[in-house]
Amino acid sequence: MSKRIKVSTIIDRPINEVWDEVKIMENHVNWMQDAAKIDFLSENKFGMDTKMKVLTKVGPLSLNDIITVTSWDEMKSIGVVHEGIVTGEGAFYLSKNTEDTTKFDWIEELKAPFYLGGPFAEFFGGIVLKAIWKKNLNNLKKIIEQ
Repeated sequence: MSKRIKVSTIIDRPINEVWDEVKIMENHVNWMQDAAKIDFLSENKFGMDTKMKVLTKVGPLSLNDIITVTSWDEMKSIGVVHEGIVTGEGAFYLSKNTEDTTKFDWIEELKAPFYLGGPFAEFFGGIVLKAIWKKNLNNLKKIIEQ
């Protein structure tokens, strides 16, 4: 079993301005409160096959998430796979809402191991992560809209 989490927002900037921020992977720590540190494991720092070790902190829990970019569609989407204690796949999707606004969808499908509570952890973790990721999108909006 796994948990699907989706959060969305409208950013009051054209899609190219939103993409210009989101594509800079090392800047994700500036707006993702759960991403404490990013160390690149690949030579490339953006695009397909970028690999990172992300120190992820949620409350008192910390873990290293190994993330590999598996799809990169300029100004449209970035897809990733998560390896480590929590596994799964996720993606950011950008779409033009109006000429001057962008819809940002963030979808993740995550699986917690049995020894961490499996489906129980996925259910409650999903509630917590959805709240954190909504705040992350508000942080991103503030950065881009300023």
